[in-house]
Amino acid sequence: MRVLYPIIGFLVFLLTACRKEDHSPAWPPETDEYVLRVPTGFSMPEIPADNVLTKSRVELGRRLFYDPALSADSTRSCGSCHSAYLAFSDSTSVSLGIENRPGTRNSPSLANVAYQKKLLREGGVPTLEMQILVPIQEHNEFDFNILRVAERLQKMPEYVAMAKKAYDRVPDAFVITRSIAAFERTLLSGDASYDQYAFQGKNDALSASEKRGLDLFQSDRLQCSKCHAGFLFTNQDFMNNGLYEDYPDSGRFRLTGLEVDRGVFKVPSLRNIGLTAPYMHDGSLTTLEAVIDHYHTGGKSHPNKSALLKPFSLTGQERADLLAFLRSLTDHKFITNPEFRN
Repeated sequence: MRVLYPIIGFLVFLLTACRKEDHSPAWPPETDEYVLRVPTGFSMPEIPADNVLTKSRVELGRRLFYDPALSADSTRSCGSCHSAYLAFSDSTSVSLGIENRPGTRNSPSLANVAYQKKLLREGGVPTLEMQILVPIQEHNEFDFNILRVAERLQKMPEYVAMAKKAYDRVPDAFVITRSIAAFERTLLSGDASYDQYAFQGKNDALSASEKRGLDLFQSDRLQCSKCHAGFLFTNQDFMNNGLYEDYPDSGRFRLTGLEVDRGVFKVPSLRNIGLTAPYMHDGSLTTLEAVIDHYHTGGKSHPNKSALLKPFSLTGQERADLLAFLRSLTDHKFITNPEFRN
């Protein structure tokens, strides 16, 4: 009997140890927290209290961003008009919606859209969550209804499970708009050669030509940085840049009905500008060279044209330097980041 007690005690110890090991938490503990990697030199974007970023919300939004189920005939997705390889813009003057219906404006880049205070070319939408509704209901884009999108997704078990995990509800309008907005807020671009030079202390990140181009860009002579200001390279204001004497698209006038807003559009960011051709609200200028040519003339006459636009002249070298600087705003890590892909 004396021999049995130590053996029994040892077996009890083994069983107890096994039970403790089986119930021990995973290490490190799993978390749904999403840590937004804000580029050096950037401020932290505002995140709505009802849509705090989590891994499950961002992942659901990424899946929906690339899912054509959001369009009436399941042929177009957000990613159809906003390609990761093009800094989430498009390569055509206007993108095609379902049944190849042409859009009305050039697709803007979504890089750093988390910082945008007013969305769309006329600035009529105040939040990303609200903006999601625009392409879904537009006749020339998805031509659908958010409630019908929700009905469609609720028949897909994978989306139901993902929505429950992310928002503790089925994939309804709330979940659809907020998850896509959550994903889009992660699309931060701030590691171009310019950023390495300006914010990361790498003096050799820009070539001599690119540095001369930066000086030109910031000069009073060209005044580019008056509109394309700050780390976003946009002052987020609305201006007429003299593209036309008579605008087929009335711009911000559509929103306000004020004559001072006719032909006025939001100033776009110049980040990744080397990738986002064609340019202007209607995609009418196909190259950066054509854009410089336009501003070189001071723009066409229009009553609402910005007073900042004045004709200027550039030598051949200065033109090359300015183009070199603009192309230094391309963030190659951003366009190849697998977290942003389909």
